[in-house]
Amino acid sequence: MATRLQISQHDKQYGLGEEYQQRFQNFLRNRRKVERHNAGNHTFQMGLNQFADMTFEEFRKKYLWQEPQNCSATEGNFKGTAGWHPPAMDWRKKGNYVTPVKNQGPCGSCWTFSTTGCLESAIAIATGKLPDLSEQQLVDCAQAFNNHGCSGGLPSQAFEYIRYNHGLMGEDTYPYHARNGTCKFQAKEAVAFVKDVVNITLNDEDSMVEAVGTYNPVSFAFDVTEDFMLYSKGVYSSKSCQKTPDKVNHAVLAVGYGEENGLPYWIVKNSWGSVWGIDGYFNIQRGCNMCGLAACASYPVPQV
Repeated sequence: MATRLQISQHDKQYGLGEEYQQRFQNFLRNRRKVERHNAGNHTFQMGLNQFADMTFEEFRKKYLWQEPQNCSATEGNFKGTAGWHPPAMDWRKKGNYVTPVKNQGPCGSCWTFSTTGCLESAIAIATGKLPDLSEQQLVDCAQAFNNHGCSGGLPSQAFEYIRYNHGLMGEDTYPYHARNGTCKFQAKEAVAFVKDVVNITLNDEDSMVEAVGTYNPVSFAFDVTEDFMLYSKGVYSSKSCQKTPDKVNHAVLAVGYGEENGLPYWIVKNSWGSVWGIDGYFNIQRGCNMCGLAACASYPVPQV
């Protein structure tokens, strides 16, 4: 019954015979994994979601970066003050500053969604108008800045591309297709521009807090391991993920931070659709560089 519900709920279609049996076995293994985890003492819960019929290796090849990215190559230029910042922040509650959760589909283009999400919010905070920007332009056009379309990239490098390309088009004029394509950028259609790129010093999580608390949401990358695929709610933490800047494989957007039962966390917008996690968001432990999340944090200064 649960399997039929999952198939219907997530609009899955399987061939008869071997494929169905393989997906069913994956689902049963993941269900046992969820039950074992949730019976233990953890800061977060797992659940059956749209990825429950996949192995982590399948998931990794479809949704995470295939080209290694090394965040340590990015030099920090954030001028923090180490001054006051609010004890909690959620830009979603401050106004119309965060676009709805999007879905990258089976393409390792998370870096483009982190990029557009951050620039959309920065523009909205500066102007009061929230744009909907094109991820597909970044997939198709940003290769000269060491990005690789559906195989991976970094928001900091994407911001530089937008800056030197003199603009990013909107979702309406350059829609998303979840696959690599040829560049179709038209300068006259550009609606968003970057004046400068701010990179936070490697592993300086305190500056990340200051940036999110006083300026705008911040893009970051981290190392996704198997249990994160089935995250459901709570404050995510892991003992199996890596913290070095060359191991990050997924980019997301910090839209705020808070504390739960004495445990500080980040509020993070993901790009796996609104049915995953907490309506498309997740919380992850803050203050210990969890899974390398402070390795390559950045945000753009929009030209408005």
